[in-house]
Amino acid sequence: MKHLSFRRLRALCWKETLQIFRDPSSNLIAFVLPLLLIFVFGFGINLDTPTLHVGLLKEGTGKDADGLASALRGTPSMVVRSFESRDDMELAMVNSEIRGFMVIPSDFSRRMNHPGDTAPVQVVADGSEPNTAQFVSNYFEAIWQHWMLQRTEDRGEEMEREVVLEPRYWYNPSAKSRNFLIPGSITVIMTVIGALLTSLVVAREWERGTMEALLASPVTRAELLLSKILPYYALGMISLVMCVATARWVMGVPFRGSILALLIVGSFFLLSVLGIGLAISTGTRNQFNAAQAALNAAFLPAMMLSGFIYEISSMPTFLRGVTHLIPARYFVSAIQTIFQVGTPWRVLLPDIGMLMVSAAFFLGLTAKLTRRRME
Repeated sequence: MKHLSFRRLRALCWKETLQIFRDPSSNLIAFVLPLLLIFVFGFGINLDTPTLHVGLLKEGTGKDADGLASALRGTPSMVVRSFESRDDMELAMVNSEIRGFMVIPSDFSRRMNHPGDTAPVQVVADGSEPNTAQFVSNYFEAIWQHWMLQRTEDRGEEMEREVVLEPRYWYNPSAKSRNFLIPGSITVIMTVIGALLTSLVVAREWERGTMEALLASPVTRAELLLSKILPYYALGMISLVMCVATARWVMGVPFRGSILALLIVGSFFLLSVLGIGLAISTGTRNQFNAAQAALNAAFLPAMMLSGFIYEISSMPTFLRGVTHLIPARYFVSAIQTIFQVGTPWRVLLPDIGMLMVSAAFFLGLTAKLTRRRME
C-alpha cells in the first residue's frame, strides 16, 4: 500500500493551481460569477412591497367622504390615483396599473351621521398576486381604523379602543426581505461555484489525455483526489469571504455571528458540493455532460428545495422529506442564523453535523468511483 507523499501532493496542488489561473473560465466562475450573482439576488429579488399603487373612486361629497379620502392619500405606503368612473378603475387594475381600489359611495357621509346605520365602503384587491392582495387589504383596514379613531376624537366622543398590538421583529427589526434573501443566496452561489468548478476538473483530464499520464505515475488515489479538492476548496472559501464582505459592507446586511462559525459551516458545505462536482466529473468523463449534470444535481435543488426562497414547511410532505437530503438546506439555515441571530451553537450544531455527514458521503462516493474507474 502506497503512503501519502506530501511532496507529490504539493506538486499536484501547485499544478492544479496554475491550471486554475491559466483557465479564463475558472477565473470567471471563481471571482466574477459570485459578485455578479450576489448583486442579481440582492437587487433583483425583493419580497418587500414598499409602495402600493391603488385607486380611489369618491362617488359622493361630504365631510366624512373627504376625510376618508384624505386619510387614504396621506398614507406614505400607498400611491393613490383618483378615478371618475368604475370602468376606468377596473381597466387600470386589469392592466396592472393599480393593485386594488376603494369606492366611497354617494351616501357615505349621510350614513355615517345617521345613528344606528352602517356606511359600507367597497374595497377590491387584485387576487392574481395573493401576497400583494393581502397587503392591500390590510392597509385599507388599518387606514379605516385609524380614520375612525381620529374622527371620533375630533367629534369629542369616546370610542372603545380594541386591543392594540405592537409587533416587534426579532433578528430582523427592519423586516427587510434582503436581510434573509442575501445570506440564502450565498448558498446558491457557493453551490454553483463548488459543483461547477470541480465537475470539470477530472473530465478535463480525461478529455485532454493527461489522466493516463497521471495513472502511469506513482501518484496514489488519495493524492490525486486531494490535489483536486484542496485548490478548489481554497478558491471556494475566497469566494465565500468575497460574498459575505459584499453583503455586509456594500449591501448593508447585518452580520451578527462570528467569523469562526461562518468558516466552519462554509467549509463543510463547500466540501459537500466539491464532492458532488467531483463525483459527477469522475462518473461522466465529459466536460459538457458534467457541467449539465452539476447544474441539475446541485444548483436546482439548492434553489428550489433549500428554503432559500420557498418555505419548506409549506411544501408537500414528500418534498419536505426530500429536502433532508439536500446539503443546501442546512447551509441556508446555518448562514441565515449566523447573519441575523449570531452564533447560537446549540442551533448551529445540528446543521453542522448534517453537513459533515453530507461531506463525508459525497467525498467517499467520489473515492469509490475513482477506484472503480482508474485502478
